[in-house]
Amino acid sequence: MGPLPIRFIRVADVARITPRMARITFTGDDLGDLHLDGPDQQVKLYFPRPGQRRPRLPDPDPDLWRWYAGFADIPAPDRPWTRSYTIRAHHPHGNLIDIDFTLHEHAGPATRWAQSATPGDTLGMFGPSAVFARPVPIGSTDWMLLAGDESALPAIGTIVEALPAGAHAHAFVELPDPAEEQHFDTPAALTLHWLHRGDPPTAHGSRLLDAVRAAAFPVGSVFAWLAGEAGTVRALRRHLVDDRGLPKQSIDFTGYWRRNLTQDDDPTDEDLAEARERLADAAAPTG
Repeated sequence: MGPLPIRFIRVADVARITPRMARITFTGDDLGDLHLDGPDQQVKLYFPRPGQRRPRLPDPDPDLWRWYAGFADIPAPDRPWTRSYTIRAHHPHGNLIDIDFTLHEHAGPATRWAQSATPGDTLGMFGPSAVFARPVPIGSTDWMLLAGDESALPAIGTIVEALPAGAHAHAFVELPDPAEEQHFDTPAALTLHWLHRGDPPTAHGSRLLDAVRAAAFPVGSVFAWLAGEAGTVRALRRHLVDDRGLPKQSIDFTGYWRRNLTQDDDPTDEDLAEARERLADAAAPTG
C-alpha cells in the first residue's frame, strides 16, 4: 500500500449557496496529487478541538491500521472530531476543492466550524481512496433513481452532473423548504422532484418515502442510489426490494446521519445490520 491519502487543507473561500448550505473552497499543497475517479467521492474531515490551530493527527504512516491506532491513542480531549463529506467539485489547476456543508439547526462540531470558517482555517482530510470507493455505475442501466435529503444533495449534484447525454435519471430530494433547492448543469434527461417538509414541518423523511412509494417508475433496468437519514434510507431500500422487486445489488444505500445520534455515538444494532448487508451485497456475484 502506498502513502495514505491524508492531507491538511486550508479554507480559501466561503460562500452561502442557500440559507442552510455553505460551500467552502479549500486549498493546500497536499492537493496537488488529488485525483477523482468519478462522482460521489467521499472523504473524512478532521476538525480541530477548541484552542487548536489545526487538528492533531498522527505522523504519516503507510500502514492504515497502524495510523488509525495512533489516532485512537490521541487523548480524547485532543482527538479531532471526524465527519464524512462529499467532494462537491475539484479544480485541479488551482489545487482547489469545494465541499458543501449542511448547516444543521442543532449544530454539532462540523456545523459550528463551518458557520465561523474563515480563509486560512485548517482541517485534516483522509481520502478519497480507491480502497474504500464504491464507483457509481453510470450508464449501466436504462435509468437511475436518486433519493435523499439535504445531506445527500452534494453527492446527488456530483452524480447528475456526471451523467452523459442520453442518460435518464429521476431524483427525489426532500428539503426543509424551497429556498434550499439548487440548480444542476447536466446534459442528461433529469427529472427533479423537490419535496418540502413545509411549515408546519412534516416528519423528516416522510415526504421522501411517500413520493418514492407513489412514483410510477419508467420501464427498463434501474440502479438506485439512496442516502440521508439512516432510518429513512433503510425504509426506502426495503420498499425497492420488497415492493418493487429490485435486486439488492442494484441499490447503493448509505445512512449519512442518525436521528438523535451523531457519528461520535456507538453504532446501533440497525447500523451493524446495515453494515453486514452492505458487505454481503459487495461480496455477492453479479451477472
